[in-house]
Amino acid sequence: MKGLQIQKIVKVTRKGQTTIPAEIREKLGIKEGDELAVEVIEQGVVFKRIPKIENCAGIFAGHGDVAELKREIDKLREEY
Repeated sequence: MKGLQIQKIVKVTRKGQTTIPAEIREKLGIKEGDELAVEVIEQGVVFKRIPKIENCAGIFAGHGDVAELKREIDKLREEY
């Protein structure tokens, strides 16, 4: 999301919790139950949404064929 520049001020609760403002959740597609990775960088803290596996189905469609995939799986099985 290049060019996305939104800044909001939020408070941290006694338990270390905070709320991601609705505008930011909507822009980034963050929904209840989503998981976020938390990363500490020099400038502060970065939250990254972790895509759900069911939303990744078909993302590599057209980048190979069934026979090639089968060969790769068979090769991996032989290694173990």
